[in-house]
Parts: sequence; C-alpha cells; structure tokens
Amino acid sequence: MKNYQQTATDVLRLIGGEKNVAQLEHCSTRLRFTLVDASKADVPALKKTPGVMGVITSGPQCQVVIGNDVIEVYDQLMKLGSFQSGSAAPATGGKKSIGGTILDYMVGIFQPLVPAIAGAGVLKAILTIFTTFGVLTTDDTIYKVFYYVADAALYYLPILVAFTTATKFRSNKLVAVALAAAMIFPNTAALLATEGGANFFGLTLQNISYSGQVFPAILVVIFMSFCERWFNKWCPKAIRVFFVPMLCFIICFPVGLLVLGPLGYNLGTLLTTAILALYNTLGWLAVAIVAAILPFMISLGMHKALVPYAVSSISSPGFDMLYLPASLAHNISEGGACLAVAIKTKDENLRSTAISAGISSLFGITEPALYGVTLQHKKVTAAVVASSFLGGLFVGITKIKAFAAVGPGIASMPMYIDPSDGMNFIWACLAFVLSVVLSFVLTLILYKDETVAEPEAAPAVPEATHTEVSTGNQVVCSPLQGNAIPLEQVKDEVFSQKILGEGMAVVPVKGELYAPADGIIESVFDSKHAISMTTTSGAEILLHVGMDTVKLDGKGFDPQVKNGDAVKKGQLLMKFNLDEIKAAGYDVTTPIVITNGDAFAVSPVADGTVAPGAALMKLEAKV
Repeated sequence: MKNYQQTATDVLRLIGGEKNVAQLEHCSTRLRFTLVDASKADVPALKKTPGVMGVITSGPQCQVVIGNDVIEVYDQLMKLGSFQSGSAAPATGGKKSIGGTILDYMVGIFQPLVPAIAGAGVLKAILTIFTTFGVLTTDDTIYKVFYYVADAALYYLPILVAFTTATKFRSNKLVAVALAAAMIFPNTAALLATEGGANFFGLTLQNISYSGQVFPAILVVIFMSFCERWFNKWCPKAIRVFFVPMLCFIICFPVGLLVLGPLGYNLGTLLTTAILALYNTLGWLAVAIVAAILPFMISLGMHKALVPYAVSSISSPGFDMLYLPASLAHNISEGGACLAVAIKTKDENLRSTAISAGISSLFGITEPALYGVTLQHKKVTAAVVASSFLGGLFVGITKIKAFAAVGPGIASMPMYIDPSDGMNFIWACLAFVLSVVLSFVLTLILYKDETVAEPEAAPAVPEATHTEVSTGNQVVCSPLQGNAIPLEQVKDEVFSQKILGEGMAVVPVKGELYAPADGIIESVFDSKHAISMTTTSGAEILLHVGMDTVKLDGKGFDPQVKNGDAVKKGQLLMKFNLDEIKAAGYDVTTPIVITNGDAFAVSPVADGTVAPGAALMKLEAKV
C-alpha cells in the first residue's frame, strides 16, 4: 500500500517547506514547483524519496516526477499547506543569465502598461479623425471629456509605471505610487521651475518635467524597494506601518529629485537617441531589416526587449519611426500569407488554422500565425520574410510614424494618424495594402502542401494467444499514424531519460489515438492530454499526447473513453487537434511508456513510418 501522505510530507520538507513554494501545479506525471529560493531544495535527497521517480531543476523551477500517482500526492500536498499561484515571486538566481534577468524585469514592468497607453493612443487618434472631418471641434465638451481621459494615461505614466515596478519588486505599491505622484505634483513642477534653480541643502534641483516620463519613476521605486526592505529589518513592528513609509518619503523623494530623476530622464533620452541614431544611420533599411527579422524575434520572445523603447518613445518625442512601423509590415504580411495558405492547401485542418490565424494577424495578433503556419512551413517563412522586408522598405522610405504603442492591425490603424501630416496615415494604409498583397502573392507562388508518405501496409499483428496473456508476453501496437522514434529522442528529460519507464514515441500526422492493446482504461487525465491503461497481460501503459500539453487545460483534446472502460486493440481512445496544439507552440511527439517496467522487458519493433495497429514494441514478462 502506497503512502501518499508520507511522500507528500517528504517532498514538501525537502523542497524547502511551504514558505519556499511560490507556486505549485501538476501535470499527468509530475509536480511542478516554482521556488522562492532554489538553493533550499535538497535535490539528491528528493531523488531518493520513496514515491519519487526523478527530479528536474532549472532555475527556480523544480519538477518532481511522481508518475501515475501524481494526483494522489498532489492532493495530499494541498492538505499540508496553502499554495496559491503567484503568491510570491521566485528568486532571480539560479541559471538565468544577467541579461535574461534584466529582460525579465523590464518586460514585467513595461508589458502591463501597454493596454492603457495603447488604448489612450488609439482614442486620441480617433478623436483626431473626428476633428479632421468636422464631426467634433476641440472646444466641444464631448471632445474634451474623451481627450482628457486619453491624455491622462500618458500624463500620469510615471504613476502607472511606479505601480508595475513596485509589483515586480514586491514593494509597497501605494508608497511607490505616492512617490511618483509627488514627482509630477504641480507644486513640485513649480518648485523645479524656480528661476535660477531650486536650492536643496546647497544642491540645485534640475528643472525637469516628469509627467509622461517612465525611467525616473522606475529608478526611484527600485531604490525605494531596497530601502523599504532594509527599514523593515530593524524597525520595531509596533511603528512599522507608518514609520517605514515615512522614511521612504524622507529618503527616496530627495534622492529622486537630486540623482535618480535626472539619471532616469537622461537614460530615456539616451535610449530614444540611440534608436533614432540607428534609424538616421541606416534610414529606411533599418525599418526593413527589423521587419524581416521580427518573425524570429517574436518566436524567441526577443521582441519584448523593444517594448521599453516603444513606451518611452511614445512618451517622448511622442512617436516611433522604427519598431512599430516595422511591425505594420510584418503583422500584415503574416495575415496575407496565412490567407494564401488557406486558399491553396488541401489540408482541412491547416486551412481552418490558417484562416483564423490570418484574421488574427490582420488585427495585430501574430502568434497564432507564426506558430501554427509560418514557422511550420519553410516556404511560407520565406514569403513572410521577403514581404516584411519589402513592406518595411516602403514604410522606411515614406518615414511613417506611429503614435500609439499597440500591435499594428486593422483596428489600430488610427495609431498612424499625424495631426500635422495627413500623408502619414495614407502612407500607412498603402503599406498595409502592399504588405498583404505581397505576402499573399508570394505565398501563392511558393507554397505547396507537403506530401506525407502513405504508411506502408503494416504486417498483421498476431492476436495475443492465451499463452501470451497468461505468461504476460504481449505485442504493443502503435496507437497513432506517424513516425516512430526512440524514447531517447523525445525533447523532455522525464521521457528521454526513461524516468517513467521504457517505451517508444510517435510523432503523429493525424489527431487520432487508438488503444495499443486490449485492456482497461485506468485514467483519463483531467487535462485530457494523457490516458493510462492496463493491458490484459498486466502492462501499465501511459499514452502522453505532446510535450507540456497539460498547460492547454484540455483545449484541443476530445477523449472518447472514460475511467474503467474495457477497450479492444484498435479502439479509438481520443481525438485531438494537431494544428491547434502546434499553433499554441507545443511539440506533438507522443510517448508510449510502460510504467511498470520492473515487470517487463521492452523490445522496440518499429522504426520510421507506422500506422495504427502496426507492431510498435514487444513486452516479455520478467521472471
């Protein structure tokens, strides 16, 4: 009898205790911990714990492989502590590089700002359209009400960024907001504008208008977060609630006005100057290059490094001439390419994916197109890169400016309206048309459906005889149509290192999973991506569709059986949408693992193309 409570207790103790767990979740075979301090986990002892099959660590992430009993152990863990998603932020140590850590913090600070400033920017653009065509005037109350709310999002940007910075650095959000508000307080602005300069203890405060600035507030809040932690260490608890914020105001605000504010202001100016220098040096070619490499930057997440620049440039000088204009050429090229694939392909699943991804791209959301279509087909990638480059050339040559930090698309085209230059919007619309036409035509010319070789007729698999069942010997058949590969080639250490057991894997070309043998369904996982069964010979088999597909939370999976069902070899167990899973960015390689390998010797039989029912591996009972 397995003792799940003891396993859970041991795992929690060796992982560093409840307070060291920032987040806990599970998939079909493993517990996934996000640790506050990865160094507190005793990995060697964890690996030796009864009930634990293996441990995989990467930075603050720690995966404890349990196997088929993961749900029972997880349930016991939830009785031992309160583990809330995101209840604490993991330490930034571990294997993450300095550059990766900086990027993570910058994205964490700036990414949440985008909806507010994007909405404000587009609203301003729409109001400009109304005034241009005489629907409203700038003196109308209706105009002023909507303009003020849009303008406030940019004017009070230091307060917004103070909140996101405090959230990322786990400091007091309201104290951070108060400090940022003090920097744009009208009386502060008047003080800084004092003729001859305001004098503070013999030091002159630089006259800077902090409204709309982001980097000064970021630096002040980061400094405040360290001060706050230090004050909390020695401050008596009885007075901490007011004394620590008071000290933060006394120390951080003057330091902000004297040092950090000017430093942040100059940092933002330097960043914008550097990007504009790149544009001025390479001109239109810089826009074309950025547009052409965006598919690869987005797929790797590198485009997020440009978000701080985009936010800063929209604030000052008030427009962007590189990243956001280049994104117009790329986003629309993705849409045109997908629509061309939808017309030309004979694959119904690919057509469905391409249509939805193409429409999304035309509205500025490119990930479905990238992962579901473009990067899956080399010729589509070539068409998108070429179209993005040519569209980027046009954008650069016409010097298109963007006035809102939002993904360019049909709904957000007003972001290119320039009140002082009516041609800017016209050029942007022409760039839109050029990019979609170029990518559509190039894809129609280049793309061809990839022919999938029909699987050879598999030799008949003999039905298990009475002798085979009684001795435990059995042939396990392929549950999928696709390409059989050794388990060692699976891109997941839990499977490739055979922590769960011996077996094989199949890269499917059709979204149908069949029973590999006669038996009983033990478990259809809640996330629907995996099924475990016990065969008539006693072999316990795990059928795990895709890598990390537990994160899809059942989306794209349609089980055809339930727990306790008796099934026959070749019976349909599950339908799954291959294109949808791929579009979400997941590897569809499916391991077929014998989890009670101590009772069987596993011998691979198949190699290469297999059809459902073809011999995959042979099991021989161990004496």
